[in-house]
Amino acid sequence: MTNAAPKLDAAAWTMLLVLSVLWGGSFIYVAIAIVEIPPMTLVAARVTIACAVLLVWLRAKGIALPRDKTLWRDFAVMALLNNLIPFGLIFWAQTEIDAGLAAIVNATTPLWTLVLAHFMTADEKLTGARAAGVAVGVAGVVVLVGPSALAGLGGALVPQLAVVAATVSYALALVQGRRLRAVDPAVFATCQFACATPAALALAAFVDRPWNLPPPSPLVVGVVLAFALLSTAVGYLLYFGLIRRSGAGNASLVTMLVPPSAMALGAVFLGERPDPAALAGFALIAAGLVVVDGRLLRR
Repeated sequence: MTNAAPKLDAAAWTMLLVLSVLWGGSFIYVAIAIVEIPPMTLVAARVTIACAVLLVWLRAKGIALPRDKTLWRDFAVMALLNNLIPFGLIFWAQTEIDAGLAAIVNATTPLWTLVLAHFMTADEKLTGARAAGVAVGVAGVVVLVGPSALAGLGGALVPQLAVVAATVSYALALVQGRRLRAVDPAVFATCQFACATPAALALAAFVDRPWNLPPPSPLVVGVVLAFALLSTAVGYLLYFGLIRRSGAGNASLVTMLVPPSAMALGAVFLGERPDPAALAGFALIAAGLVVVDGRLLRR
């Protein structure tokens, strides 16, 4: 029996990159949708649509939902840590701070994950090299998004702390998710959203009273559907598969790849031109990931 940390193989790197693209548009989706849809209603729409799609997927594949009550308790904990708390906090924070600053703070998730996994697991111990690699990667995210995104740092303290709390919640969910690695990722994602949906709907009804809101525009409806289908349903299938394959710490690295993916998507689909300094940010992120992976350095 070995306590060696899980590694990132070629398939895991591919999953990380694809997931970063799927999640790369998340902050943009939220920035667009939050103008017309309040935070908790957006959370409810996201998890409800994703849950419905995944239930249809499981039915089509002939996969039954588990009946183990202990397992469902674990899914409920994941729904709280991985959906309700972080989604609500980040969506609310983006009503007060820019998407770029939210993305930078969110990119610190691997740091929290490495620390928590060190104390809560037997095989994902914190090393100086891994911590240094994540720190370099986060610095790359700051450079990539641009120093101007940090201009509001400290100004809107409560929303920023809300994003920090969301990243800690995500990190706890990653460590918790290790316990469920034997569960099929499609079942894992579906059951998590099945637990999150009724709570999200109840909170949205209590907090936002969405029936009193004007109907969203066609653009926002399309954004919410893309958010739920691509970033959520498909994204979490990959995410739980990645946790199962490569562990919590490695799966958390996707948050460092989301900002460059978002910038690349903006360049391709919106014609945006990144600042030349963004190249330095890309280089730092790549260097950080190389240090975390470790294989190239050992050669």
